[in-house]
Amino acid sequence: MENSIKLFCEHLSLEGKSIRTIQAYKLDLDQFHSFVKRFFETPSVPVQAITLLNLRDFLRWLNEKQDCNRSLARKSASLNSFFRYCKIKGIIAENPMDKIKRPKYEKPLPKCFTEEEVRSLLAIPDTSSRFGLRNRAILETLYSSGLRLMELAGIKLNDLNIKSGLLRVRGKGNKERIVPVGSHALEAINEYLKIRGSFITAETNTLFLTKSGKAFDTKQLDIILKRYFELIARAKGYTPHSLRHSFATHMLSRGADLRAIQELLGHSLLSTTEVYTHVSLEDIRKAYDKGHPRSN
Repeated sequence: MENSIKLFCEHLSLEGKSIRTIQAYKLDLDQFHSFVKRFFETPSVPVQAITLLNLRDFLRWLNEKQDCNRSLARKSASLNSFFRYCKIKGIIAENPMDKIKRPKYEKPLPKCFTEEEVRSLLAIPDTSSRFGLRNRAILETLYSSGLRLMELAGIKLNDLNIKSGLLRVRGKGNKERIVPVGSHALEAINEYLKIRGSFITAETNTLFLTKSGKAFDTKQLDIILKRYFELIARAKGYTPHSLRHSFATHMLSRGADLRAIQELLGHSLLSTTEVYTHVSLEDIRKAYDKGHPRSN
């Protein structure tokens, strides 16, 4: 089984899955492997020998450990993907997970800034300093185009066409998409570009640079952004991804088409984007309850 897990992870890499996703799959499968080892006398567990009972025992064990439904659902999905791969490769005849009723979980609604909070947030950076100019451009770009942090960190100078207001973005699995950039973000980027040279310590094509002139990693961006978020709403638990959620929610509430938002966010499945309809419907319900004289 150990070798099959290795081959499966290599397959995921060839499919363009992110390193983080592959690591998550491997952790889940290694945990299952460690669990079933006790039921076999041989040092290596044959994939063909895994039974429905082994899988049920593992999921029951996780449940007794009080793993949350989300964790159970994810680990079930990892096992299903692994055994499906093994079936396709002819390692096993049937996928034993086909007979397992997998746990479901309710996805929490994404946390979003209000439009007023976004306006306040974008006004915070001190544009009299080079760091303030850079950070304002980062915030404006994230909100303007609904980017993930890793997507923003990977932007190159030649990815942005200021004249047309379009940006080439490399998303999950290195998939490229073209997204528009709003006038406020373009203005902020232009102001940052005037002083970008003060960050450069070596030749680089990366748009946004750290104080040492290097490309950002997501952890560095996360630290910078959270400082601003705490000034807006310390107790609400906003994260950098909340800006991406806010981008989608605000567009939807102003009438944007859901499929257009799907393309802008780089979602492979429309069902991933549909979570934002729940957010908007919740806002509509609140407005109705507040405004209609016979709502209660």
